[in-house]
Amino acid sequence: MAEAVTALARGDGAAFRELVAELEQGPGTPLWTHTTDRHLADRLRQCVTRAWSRGWQPADVVRFASRRYTALHAGLAADAIAGELRAYSATTVDAVWHEQLASLDATVWWTDDDAHPAEWCDREGVGRARYIATAIELVHLLETLPRLPPLAPPPGSASSSAGAPTPETTRDVDQRMLGKVRALLAKAESTEFPEEAEALSARAQELIARHSIDHVLLAAETGDMGGPAGRRVAVDNPYEAPKAVLLTVVADANRCRAVWHRELGFSTVLGFPADLAAVEMLFTSLLVQATSAMVHAGPRRDARGRSRTRSFRHAFLNAYASRIGERLREAAGEAADRAAAAGAGGKDLLPVLAARDRAVEQAVDTMFPNLAQGRAGSVSNYEGWVAGRAAADLASLNGRSEVTGASRRP
Repeated sequence: MAEAVTALARGDGAAFRELVAELEQGPGTPLWTHTTDRHLADRLRQCVTRAWSRGWQPADVVRFASRRYTALHAGLAADAIAGELRAYSATTVDAVWHEQLASLDATVWWTDDDAHPAEWCDREGVGRARYIATAIELVHLLETLPRLPPLAPPPGSASSSAGAPTPETTRDVDQRMLGKVRALLAKAESTEFPEEAEALSARAQELIARHSIDHVLLAAETGDMGGPAGRRVAVDNPYEAPKAVLLTVVADANRCRAVWHRELGFSTVLGFPADLAAVEMLFTSLLVQATSAMVHAGPRRDARGRSRTRSFRHAFLNAYASRIGERLREAAGEAADRAAAAGAGGKDLLPVLAARDRAVEQAVDTMFPNLAQGRAGSVSNYEGWVAGRAAADLASLNGRSEVTGASRRP
């Protein structure tokens, strides 16, 4: 097993396949199969535990396994995570872990641990050799994970916020706002009239900004300012660079900051919790709308018949992100100006907003002390740029949970 991991590390596919075959067949005795399975399970469990100490979370691990390998690897990673987390008391596992496990549907579905490999093969419709290869590839991937800044206490931590109460009134306000924004997006995505989508988008962005401002004023009144939090948002291929730019402009407009981990396929977004929820929702919505408009524009060829589709779409998404950033800043600025001019509550708004901005920037500096400022890639397709800005003008500026990623982008 150790030799197979080493073969993967040095890129020796032939040796890896031979070692997998040896592990599968061995002397052909039940004891060999049982021992092999036990060793694989133990090593996977150790790798998962080590991933937590390196700052990774369940969704990060599963997403990265899928990105580097296949859905089979992602599914096996989810099983390994579900099995590993049984070792901790539920009260010592942060709420973020519980939420991600639920979203991943990571549960202990097998009858017992010794039966898991055979039951996994039956469920996935693959042979035992495929299971062994997938498990060892996953071990190698997890053992080479880079360190990430932790966003929540690891399982088993005494400082876990698993049992921390959330004020009912705050949670109710959040859910009502999110529900309204989702409804606006559903209408905007279903309408065939650009003017209607534009009106819905303006209303949704105002709602998001007003909600954030309400949180700021409430925190200033009660003295409970709290602190920035973080979450990781997927930034997938293809055209991941302009997608990362889009996430950055959405985060900036909503008083958050996004740091792109190019090789890992996601961005870390830092900000206050209510703003983070809005950013993820809004980014997902805008990306869906951009992709739909881009695909609707169809393929492109030059005068000689050569494909220009990739350069067109790259320019399209870059222009889309640029124009969306302009629109978001305008909408958020107008909402803040109205609130600052609206009576006693608005008098202290601007200093409090400035304090929160400083807190977010400090969190970025603390987590990423060696952060590099990235530059946007060049754009060579004028037609794609024009089409992207036009699509951004028609985009709905809101978010929707029903449609569902280090260098910092400018």
